[in-house]
Formats: sequence, structure tokens, C-alpha cells
Amino acid sequence: MNSAGAVLIGADGCRAGWIAVRRNPGSTPSVEIFPSFAALLAATPDDAIVAVDMPIGLPEFSSKGGRGPEALVRPLLGARQSSVFSIPSRAALYAEISDFTTIEAWYAAHRRASEVARATSDPPRGVSIQAFGIFSKIREIDALLIARPDLRGRVFESHPEVAFSRLNGDRAMLLPKKIKGSINPAGMAERKALLSRHGYAIDFLDQPPPRGAAADDFLDAAVMMLIAGRIASGSARPFPNPPLADGFGIPVALWA
Repeated sequence: MNSAGAVLIGADGCRAGWIAVRRNPGSTPSVEIFPSFAALLAATPDDAIVAVDMPIGLPEFSSKGGRGPEALVRPLLGARQSSVFSIPSRAALYAEISDFTTIEAWYAAHRRASEVARATSDPPRGVSIQAFGIFSKIREIDALLIARPDLRGRVFESHPEVAFSRLNGDRAMLLPKKIKGSINPAGMAERKALLSRHGYAIDFLDQPPPRGAAADDFLDAAVMMLIAGRIASGSARPFPNPPLADGFGIPVALWA
């Protein structure tokens, strides 16, 4: 485990909001659910380092291959590279911001966001249902980083499969975490073994995830916490290096 003096947080979106694996200096990790990213930040010290599995920094116009980080990290992942998807424009992210009470409203909002995405991309490209499903989570972080520039040096984008690859000597995981939407026990075991080599107790990793989070969300948050440690110690690398910046000056880089 990293010995830097900062509180380290690894976070991932989950059904109940956000799952966070936290490590205070000199103590063992803990796991908690927060209803919002703002609540997660409010519960952590001002100098905590947070690595989160969520895109940070949005393009005004979307080009082939993504914002920059996506194209750089996909080659590291081999068969796992489909887990990195490109982010549409900020306009597409904010095209539909209401809460959807019916499935019909959800699909209508998805179509509208896709129209905006196609109008702000070259080649024109819509939005996958999977990407649309996390738009509200992306907006949560985006709104905070626009309003609070002080957070930009504390909240960092990462990606679990890139993180696992980097911690595995730049070798991608052999097995998927999920197959056709269901947890793949062998893929989970492969990742738990790697996490335990980097300091986690296996009984911590084997515990049931908190209510409102899935087993893969828990492991993703756990590996994000290790990336927070790498950032705190100066051993993490940004893709690209140096980071880009979006229209609000928010850094655009995937750290691992």
C-alpha cells in the first residue's frame, strides 16, 4: 500500500450513487456508499486524493477516437479495449438533464442526446445506451469541477482496466469481469489476486459489496484507490502527458 500521508479515495459510480474505497494514513481500507459525488467529497479531507472511474473534462466537439486519453490507453488493453468508450460533446451530455420517470421518456431523451452528439462530432456519432446511462454521473463531477477549480488538483480520472493493466506490469487482464452482463467469477478472481499483490487483504476483497453496489463496482473502486496512491506518490502517469484542458480549463487526462 502507498505510504504517502494523504487520505486516498477510489470511487466508482454504482446503482445507489457512488461507492468509495478509502484509506486513511496508517490504517486499513474501508468501503462506503454515498448518494452523490458532492456528499463523497464533503466526507473527505480537503487534501484527499480521489481517483474516479468517470470521464473528466468534456470536449466541445467530439473527434474520432475520443478526447485524447481514450485513443492512448486502448492499445494497452488488448481484448479489454472495448471497455474504454469515447465521450461525446458537452452539449450532448447536457442535452437532457431531467429525471426520467418512464422508460419511454428515457429512450426519448437518449434519442435527443444522440441527435446533439451527431451534430457535434466528426464523423457524426450518436450515444450508446451504456454511455447515456452514466451521463448524470459525468455531469455531477463536471459541475463540481466547473464551480470549484480547487478540486481539479485533487480529483483525477482513471479507468479500472487501464489501472489493472498498469499494476500488472503493463499487461492487460486476460479475462473479462463480466460476460454478457453477468459477473465472471474467474475474471474477478484474477483481479482480486492482483489487488492482493498490491496490499489488499483478500478477506477485504471477498466481502459482499455494500447494498446498492455490484461486486465489480467494489473491485473497480478498490483499484481506483491504488491509483490515488500512485498519484499521491508521483508514480502515476497521465495519458496524455502533459494533460490537455477542456473549455473550462479542467484537465483532460486518464491517470494510471
